[in-house]
Amino acid sequence: MVPGVASAATRPGRREVLALYAGTAMAYADMYLTQPILPLLSRELGASPAQAGLTVSAVVLAIALAAPIQGPLSDAWGRRRVMALAMALLSAATLACAFAPTLPWLIGLRALQGLFVPGMTAVSVAYAGERFSAAELPRVVGGVIGASVVGGLVGRVGGGALAAQLGWRAAFVGFAAITALVAAGLARELVQLPAVAGRGLGGAARGMAEHLRRPRLLGAYLVGASLFFGWMGIFTYLPYHLSEGWGLGTGQVSSVYLVYAAGVVASPLAGRLTGRFGATTLVAWGLTVEAVGMAASLGGSLPVLIAGLVVLVLGTFTAQAVVPAFVNQTATGNKGGASALYLTFYYVGGTLGSVLPGLAWQAAGWPAVVALCGTAVLAGLAANSLLCRRA
Repeated sequence: MVPGVASAATRPGRREVLALYAGTAMAYADMYLTQPILPLLSRELGASPAQAGLTVSAVVLAIALAAPIQGPLSDAWGRRRVMALAMALLSAATLACAFAPTLPWLIGLRALQGLFVPGMTAVSVAYAGERFSAAELPRVVGGVIGASVVGGLVGRVGGGALAAQLGWRAAFVGFAAITALVAAGLARELVQLPAVAGRGLGGAARGMAEHLRRPRLLGAYLVGASLFFGWMGIFTYLPYHLSEGWGLGTGQVSSVYLVYAAGVVASPLAGRLTGRFGATTLVAWGLTVEAVGMAASLGGSLPVLIAGLVVLVLGTFTAQAVVPAFVNQTATGNKGGASALYLTFYYVGGTLGSVLPGLAWQAAGWPAVVALCGTAVLAGLAANSLLCRRA
């Protein structure tokens, strides 16, 4: 057998799985680096909350635009090659952010980061779908989603801590170095799966259009958009709520993001429970719990707010751990394209969630942010019930 090429006899090893998880974690860590330091960026770069929020929405929008390319690219060129190269380029873009002279430059370089993120996030589930059996896949995808939780936690808490001590530019330098190491690990530990036979980029892209004609897949895409809209709206403008409502500093705000740890528990557990209760049932439970957590965040004390955020995280990652595997198993072919379409909808929802709640914040404060995000979650519940549950 040629080294680095999978065969039917090859079983995934622990180091391979860890490399897949590490790549996912660092992609999300780089993505969320500026979220906890938005008030700091507002002060140092003279930006309003909505303007500083563009450092989040720019990367999310770029991910949404690039995901339809990265998925088919991995179908045609192979998963490992695309993931390792994307993470190497993400490292370079992350380093460049450290030298941004103005806010517009930082926004542009954040968008450049976003172009490379889906080379990892849009391909990892498709890679897992080809390397693991149908029985193992929900557990592994739950682990991938858990890794995304860890990455979001590391990006927010670690990035905020570095920014508080050494400045926001130092956070980008440190995370760029770690991302480069992870890229090397992906190239070394993942196997090179064969490209989809007879399918070029054009054929792979055309195959994605077929997914939009399937109600169950379309419903899953809408669920992803709605849950990420709510998630991004709450956690993007949470730092302003914490700093203005309770006077917390950058380091204290970033520590609140430790509530993400609840997602590390919820994601693998949801993956294991899928076989017992069914994907659409778990999605409904998750979205409902997410909405309850949002409502609790309106409480008048900081402990109640934090408890509400923990509930929100549990609900969000229960649903999010299930939907990508549901998409992979529902798609009958062109699975890279199916995963890419899911991420496109997911990040379009996140883009809107990082912009529109900012306007709500400026108009009516935290209650308006929660109301808008809660409405998005209700739309996800409707899509799950009316489309995903169809025979």
